[in-house]
Amino acid sequence: MTTTSTAAYWEPLWAEGRRYRQLDGPENRLIDEFVGPGRGRPALDIGCGDGTLARHLHHELGYRTTGIDISPSAVALAAAHDEDPGSGPAWRCVDIATSDLTSLPEPAYALITCRLVYRWMDDKAAFVNRVRHLLVPGGTFWVVTEIAGRREDTDPLHSLGISPAETETLTSGWSTVQTADLDVLRCYALHP
Repeated sequence: MTTTSTAAYWEPLWAEGRRYRQLDGPENRLIDEFVGPGRGRPALDIGCGDGTLARHLHHELGYRTTGIDISPSAVALAAAHDEDPGSGPAWRCVDIATSDLTSLPEPAYALITCRLVYRWMDDKAAFVNRVRHLLVPGGTFWVVTEIAGRREDTDPLHSLGISPAETETLTSGWSTVQTADLDVLRCYALHP
């Protein structure tokens, strides 16, 4: 059985040209407001896809960003968008659920982002624990995910939202939880 958190699931989708919801102005403004300037601090974008968010963090907010994705095709696409290789984010093909995370460029990150990825994690509690170990004290875990019940039942994507139990798994144990809504999405700024 192939689960949705494996490379076997995502690689063919990226390789055949599948693309996902792009960042827009309102979402960028929320990111800028909640995560603030990077000042050269390290950031990790989990499930970077085509690299749009990682590039925004790196070039617009000033983080020293690494984008990781389980799909080699997604990582190649992200790297191909760099206008001047070496001056943008670092790109790595990494499975956040199973890879040895000591291979990442930094031992810990001031900001970790997870945009439209949390819903696909098979073991959400283990995923959140891995993130906690990578986040520096005082850091921010920025999560953007769809919430259950925000789409009409007739919408083919209505099952993409996370449940209240999955929300509880994501938000419990943080000292501060801030949220903001964007249509079917909820953005979380979580702090240890």
